[in-house]
Amino acid sequence: MSLLLVRHGQARAGTDDYDRLSERGVEQARLLGRWLATSGHLIEGVIAGGMRRHRQTLDAISDGLSDGGGAALPQAELDPALDEFDHHAVFDGFARAHPQHDAVVRARDGGLQALGAMIHAALSAWSEDRIADVPETWAAFGARVGRAGQALAGRSGHDVLVVTSGGVISRLAQAALGASDRGAVDLNLSLRNSALSEFHVRPYGLALGSWNTMPHLGDRRDLWTYY
Repeated sequence: MSLLLVRHGQARAGTDDYDRLSERGVEQARLLGRWLATSGHLIEGVIAGGMRRHRQTLDAISDGLSDGGGAALPQAELDPALDEFDHHAVFDGFARAHPQHDAVVRARDGGLQALGAMIHAALSAWSEDRIADVPETWAAFGARVGRAGQALAGRSGHDVLVVTSGGVISRLAQAALGASDRGAVDLNLSLRNSALSEFHVRPYGLALGSWNTMPHLGDRRDLWTYY
């Protein structure tokens, strides 16, 4: 069995409500659905995190499948274990603890490059337990994702489509590869919106088959986003 893990489409970073897709994010997911319609995958199960951006991504994928003449997806199961960590708490906690950090200072001026540096610094600090008062520690998040991965590995059938977030997918990849925490941070930051990563079920758990692929956006470089 293959697990087709999809990071949600571009959300509204920098706004008061990040947990909803931008117009670009909807288009990314719709084009993924069109690609899935002709890819030959036999999707026998669908699972999504419980966040709004996950559900909106799945809805757009379904629309794309329909546009491409593909079969309707099975009824989705919602699993809150596949929800992203509280990134506001992590980023804000880092900024409070390190107000003069170069990444924090530059992030105040805005811009995607500055945002990327801020995210990297905050995740690195979180992974090293250098941020206090977060609702979920790095270790607790990893344990939650690990349990979700075990549940996924226990499924049977052909392909299962899983819509979730970058943090979840990167921690699953970390476990599959035996990567360090720093490697998990880098894996997280490498994931593009609506990217497809494939995991295979093995007797020992999940094995990584492919990472961060964009078959649906090969000729649409203008739709490649990370935030």
